[in-house]
Amino acid sequence: MEISGKTGLTGLIGCPVSHSISPKMHNLAFQALGLDYVYLAFDLGHADFRKAVEGLREIGILGFNVTMPYKIKILDLMDELTPAADLAGSCNTVIAKNGRLIGHTTDGIGFMHSVQDFGHDIIGKKMSVLGAGGAAAPIISQAALDGMREIDIFRRKRPEAFAKTIAFADKVQHTTGCTVHVYDFADTEQMRRSFAESAILVNATNVGMAPDTNACPITDPSLLHPDLIVYDIIYNPRRTMLFEMAEKAGCPTHNGESMILFQGAASFQCWTGKKMPVDLIRGQIIT
Repeated sequence: MEISGKTGLTGLIGCPVSHSISPKMHNLAFQALGLDYVYLAFDLGHADFRKAVEGLREIGILGFNVTMPYKIKILDLMDELTPAADLAGSCNTVIAKNGRLIGHTTDGIGFMHSVQDFGHDIIGKKMSVLGAGGAAAPIISQAALDGMREIDIFRRKRPEAFAKTIAFADKVQHTTGCTVHVYDFADTEQMRRSFAESAILVNATNVGMAPDTNACPITDPSLLHPDLIVYDIIYNPRRTMLFEMAEKAGCPTHNGESMILFQGAASFQCWTGKKMPVDLIRGQIIT
């Protein structure tokens, strides 16, 4: 890759970002298609966040991804939101046009595409989701838009946050017709009932992500059953404690690498107007 005076800048902001495979993925795709772009990762502390986003706007960035903990916080800095980002209340992709920043989300698109790519048909069925933050919301929104019948959300019962999640669930249900419930993470018996009725369980928390790899969002393996697809969106490490617990229970298991691939492909197309060569990326980076 050669950097020129015309090289277009794209990238990732978040904290931490050193583990991200997005720079390798996008830069390989740029090279493969002969595009004069580069993708960099920027690790931003909270004090730097607003100034950094405005700085990216001013230097003419073409677009960028947003990861934890800023997927919700960045909404206030956008000039416009796409319908998907508005419903999810989350943004992982920013598109820059004529000095304006447009907030979009491809997380849910990437998740649903990856589930389909793995050969699972979950449309019209029930899903259980652990967590309700910046990663969970777009997954829930897109799954509901795509035709999930029912979604159960489990989150810690902190009063203000719990009320916000209930409001989000009501919005998704009203917009899509999908039945959405919110339960306390500590309600193990409801979790057991929900998992028993679900086709897929999604861990959308960061519990188990490096460096805290000895953590697991659930502690009772009897909650799992062989007909339950377990999808942990964490990809560092590739095999979390939940992943290994689910394997032992006989569940089909997947980590977040495929979701990263397909959400990245959707972002790539937003910025370049071209399709990412996903088979090439999968062969060289996603193993």
